Amino acid sequence: MAVLEKIRVKFGIVISAVIALALLSFIIDPQMLASVASLWSSEYRVGKIDGNSVSYQDFDSELNYQNRIFESMYGKSASSDQELEFVRNNAWKTFVDRYLFLVNARKAGITVGDAEIVELTSGDMVSPLIAQSFVDETGAFSKERLSAFLQNMDYDQTGQARMIWEYLRNSVTTEQIYNKYYSLFRQSYFVNPLMMTDDIAENNNSVNVEFVMLPYGFETDSTIVVSDSEIKDYYNKHKELYRQLDSRDIEYIVFEVKPSTEDIAAANEQVVKVYDEFASTDASKMKSFLMKNSDRQYTGEWFKRGELNTVSSDIDKFVFDGDKEVSEVFTKDNTFYVARVMESAMVPDSVFVKHILLQGEQEDLADSLVNVLNRGGDSFVNVATQYSADQNLQVAERGDIGWMTKNTMIPGMESVLTAPLNKIFVIDTQYGRHIVKVTDRTEPLRKKKVAILEKEAVASGNTINEYYVKANEVATKADGKYSEFKKVVEEGGYNLLTLNRFAEGTSRVGVIDDKTKEVSKWAYDAKEGKVSNVININNDYYVIAALKKINKKGYTPVSEVASRIRPILYSQKLGEKKAAEVAEKIQGLSTMEAVAEALNTTVSTKDGVSFTSYANQGLDPKFIGAVSVAEEGKISAPLAGTIGVYVYKVLSHDTGSSYTEDDARNKASQMGYYNLQSLIPVMMTDADVEDNRARFY
Repeated sequence: MAVLEKIRVKFGIVISAVIALALLSFIIDPQMLASVASLWSSEYRVGKIDGNSVSYQDFDSELNYQNRIFESMYGKSASSDQELEFVRNNAWKTFVDRYLFLVNARKAGITVGDAEIVELTSGDMVSPLIAQSFVDETGAFSKERLSAFLQNMDYDQTGQARMIWEYLRNSVTTEQIYNKYYSLFRQSYFVNPLMMTDDIAENNNSVNVEFVMLPYGFETDSTIVVSDSEIKDYYNKHKELYRQLDSRDIEYIVFEVKPSTEDIAAANEQVVKVYDEFASTDASKMKSFLMKNSDRQYTGEWFKRGELNTVSSDIDKFVFDGDKEVSEVFTKDNTFYVARVMESAMVPDSVFVKHILLQGEQEDLADSLVNVLNRGGDSFVNVATQYSADQNLQVAERGDIGWMTKNTMIPGMESVLTAPLNKIFVIDTQYGRHIVKVTDRTEPLRKKKVAILEKEAVASGNTINEYYVKANEVATKADGKYSEFKKVVEEGGYNLLTLNRFAEGTSRVGVIDDKTKEVSKWAYDAKEGKVSNVININNDYYVIAALKKINKKGYTPVSEVASRIRPILYSQKLGEKKAAEVAEKIQGLSTMEAVAEALNTTVSTKDGVSFTSYANQGLDPKFIGAVSVAEEGKISAPLAGTIGVYVYKVLSHDTGSSYTEDDARNKASQMGYYNLQSLIPVMMTDADVEDNRARFY
């Protein structure tokens, strides 16, 4: 009983917990428990910064916020690879700032006060971030526009304006902390007068020297042995040189899917079949015709000479040098083209546009606002702003779009390029109703609207299937085993490719430069020695990969770098041996001629040897460094250089004046800049930052 009492007292809590878990297992689905547990695992961690985990949910939430900011500031969602990468980098930087940089800045005593923020956002020392966001017709910062934005912010029922303002405030605050932190380092990088004097003297020193050199030669000296212990000792002393990131070494073969002869003929036939219809289709129906029959759609874009070369030089030449409306069929890289000139006019490259964007219910007020603007004698923006205030109307945007080109065109607003100056009119786009006025434009050029019937020969289903069958045959025979994979590749005569140090999420695998993350995902989930099934990359490539080696983050094992260290130690030992042999041969000799004779060589002379420009002198760096500080008139001891053993005598040191105090200051400034550039990377290395974004995006 006493024993049972002790168990009850000491282990009662543990027993209760076990019973509670047992009961809980009857209530909660085990799969749900597994799902919840997985969310806390490192597998679902986007990153780790100085011990702080960044979960997928947290990062995705920040990413959604950054996407909303991007859409609000640029009028469109991030869609291209570059835009998506920009947004993801901004989201990641938010966490790096939060968990690393701002923490270190606070430790350094750096803060930004409330009064300072007011000055930076709306006072006399406005941040460039704010200044670039609120500009007038000339592109200069406009306090009036900033004030109008802030006054109307509370009327924005969508909350979009306030979100943008909070984003700008936070960005300004962080930027100011960065500026202060960097300034702290810039000011601390101080070059005192003594350092300045030494730097100028060293860089103005040149040497006139005579020397002999006994080359090592290319024959291996079998008497020199580099032991494993020596390699290990060198490795331990230089371990930081052998840091490595997490990576994989893979071997793979690629089946590139290409259209067959039949596929190419079919594409040509499709173009020929609709050629006459394309040539005669009414201009108003050309857009719908090309949507049905062409890989390239009609946008009504104005082209100037040379711009169509990106499609086909034959088309550009036909459009601007020919006198026909419709071209013959042109061929380029298994793609067939026919061009038709739709319209010709004098069109500027860019126009300056003012606009007001109305969305939702407010679109019905467009005509009324146009009338107000036409009556008003004040500026376009002020009239729109006043009308908005009087009518309690919060428009989506008001102000200048600025200089608009066809490359920066808001979709649907192409007509502004040919619109008359200073006329207010309405354009409907997918974003809403735009009230616009073109106030300026560049000199018009001869341009043409061109419709292009384009049909690329693509691999048919049968062709794709043929390539897949070939790839699958390799994967099946390999049966997931590296040794079998090698046999199949050798027997089939396939081109085996190697990719070492393959980083997770890399978007390029050899010649394949897109949509290759499936290869990365497989490589980082597989075990060493395994071979993949067929990896389909957009039906353009079929890849079978073998995982040769897993390189874990940390230090490259000494066994893997021994082959690189051994030649270094061999060269050192060879230099020491050769230097000792030379020292023995020249012992007691007092002239360079005698030294040269003893070594069966001749004396060379070199004037103006300078330590500051050794890369341009074709001399051994070790030799240059040694002679730059050597005593005049004294024959040196043998110096083991990079390519041979040197014996030298400095004839004179000359002091010039080409390297000035300004040069020294510029050098110091550059060094300070390089140090600033390395601050965040050094912080990230010190904090052991783990970036796993490639697993998810």
